[in-house]
Amino acid sequence: MQTNFTPAQLADPHVAESEKILRKCVHCGFCTATCPTYVTLGNELDSPRGRIYLIKDMLENGRAADRETVTHIDRCLSCLACMTTCPSGVHYMHLVDHARAYIEQTYRRPLPDRLVRAMLAFVLPYPARFRAALKLAKLGRPFAGLMEKVPALRPVAAMLKLAPKSVPVAARPAGRAAQATQKGRVALLTGCAQSVLDPGTNEATVSLLSRLGVEVVLPQGEGCCGALVHHMGREEEALAFARRNVDAWTREIEQGGLDAIIITASGCGTTVKDYGFMLRLDPAYAQKAAKVSALAKDVTEYLFTLDLPAPARAPGTVVAYHSACSMQHGQKITRQPKELLARAGFVVKEPREGHLCCGSAGTYNILQPEISAQLRDRKVKNIEATGADIVATGNIGCITQIASAAKLPVVHTVRLLDWAYGGERPEGLPKSAR
Repeated sequence: MQTNFTPAQLADPHVAESEKILRKCVHCGFCTATCPTYVTLGNELDSPRGRIYLIKDMLENGRAADRETVTHIDRCLSCLACMTTCPSGVHYMHLVDHARAYIEQTYRRPLPDRLVRAMLAFVLPYPARFRAALKLAKLGRPFAGLMEKVPALRPVAAMLKLAPKSVPVAARPAGRAAQATQKGRVALLTGCAQSVLDPGTNEATVSLLSRLGVEVVLPQGEGCCGALVHHMGREEEALAFARRNVDAWTREIEQGGLDAIIITASGCGTTVKDYGFMLRLDPAYAQKAAKVSALAKDVTEYLFTLDLPAPARAPGTVVAYHSACSMQHGQKITRQPKELLARAGFVVKEPREGHLCCGSAGTYNILQPEISAQLRDRKVKNIEATGADIVATGNIGCITQIASAAKLPVVHTVRLLDWAYGGERPEGLPKSAR
């Protein structure tokens, strides 16, 4: 793609990076076939290629974002299926991230939208606040139907519908020494939303790794990875989260060394693996962030490198594996989770249209509830068509989204692996799961 940025514009390193990305696009349109919003809405401007044109026009002319551009950028899920499909290597993720930050700086959203986004940024990255909000949601849930009829309140209605009827007891797993001959030492990102919605995932991870001979440490000071605010264009907040985590993990690296930083939410994994890029312009953090990104591993990615014993039980249960977008497109992890489940004795089924997003995408199912619901229903239909007993996936957003409509139990992949290798049976599994 030909660009016409001025030397003054290219002096901005963010613009210069986006210009490099834009120039790689050859207008081929391969991305449209795998873009969930284009497949759903059929609008060229709701495809990666269309959004690239909008971003180019906005940045090249140095103008403030307008309503049309914001509308179509907001509809992007950041599922990154376009990056998997693109034959030219267009790094759409970095381009749309820059566009969102630019929109946040130059566009004044309507008041209801600003309030919802501010509330999400204030609550979701902080476990204590999020837990309190979920408990309060019980009071508002009966009014969700009424709120849906008011356009400005639809995001609030979506939040109320997604909120679980009961909130698990607060629990932060403790670090644990290797129970067998030590094979490694890792740090675990406990995170924010997952630690509230499904604390058993982190506990299962610690339990499994410890039994396999891996010491697990939980560094003081780590928290939200920053993905939630990063995808809303709140870049300074995202970088502050990133710096805090880099500091926490760097202290652990210096004190005892780390073989990996284990992440159990694939959305977080995609972001942590990008810390090196996000903090590349910060001389105090660039090198440390790059080291952290190199150590970041999804839990299945790390487990795949270990010499696993024979499973303690061979369930034979049929599992539909849902590959989260941040797993298959963001981190390019496709084979390992399925092979681990198969080795553990599960019969793995892959749903049709596995490349399409379930519609969760961080806060997307709150901010774009109508499109999100269409994608969720399409995903659930394909999953249930497999005839599986359980759905396994590696991202808490997908678990929450799919479970809101599916008849099958939805669990994190690592909880099934923990069970197969001698851990506790995950709650909610059907009796047929042995």
